[in-house]
Amino acid sequence: MEVILREDIDKLGNRGQVVKVAAGYARNFLLPRRLAVAATEANKKIVDQERHAHLRKEAKLASEAADLGKLLSAIEVTLKAKAGENDQLFGSVTSKDIAEALEAQNFTIERRKIQLDEPIKQLGDHKVPVRLHKDVTVDLTVHVVREEE
Repeated sequence: MEVILREDIDKLGNRGQVVKVAAGYARNFLLPRRLAVAATEANKKIVDQERHAHLRKEAKLASEAADLGKLLSAIEVTLKAKAGENDQLFGSVTSKDIAEALEAQNFTIERRKIQLDEPIKQLGDHKVPVRLHKDVTVDLTVHVVREEE
């Protein structure tokens, strides 16, 4: 059965693409979830219009993310933490801590967008990638300094 995808689906295709799938997969999964529509001429026109609207929206979001990325690349975040010998932190600095520090500097970034593989456990300077958009990733400089007692 041929269907037109309304969303990007991993290992199947991208939005607006006509793909051939098993009838049961289309009937039981794709169509009820509105991930695809049957491949008719009328549906092709409708999906084409949806795709153009999506592309315009996506371009606007990408340009806004690029502008925010330019601002963020100039920002440096300083976090204070208690540390023992060998500059080892007693706790750790997480993406939530970085998001709160950015919030204090009037930047509202979701903590999920801060791509921290593991929490920071050492004093010093760290480059932390922030993924603002699927095409825009900015490295944020985070300084972790010793908190004075």
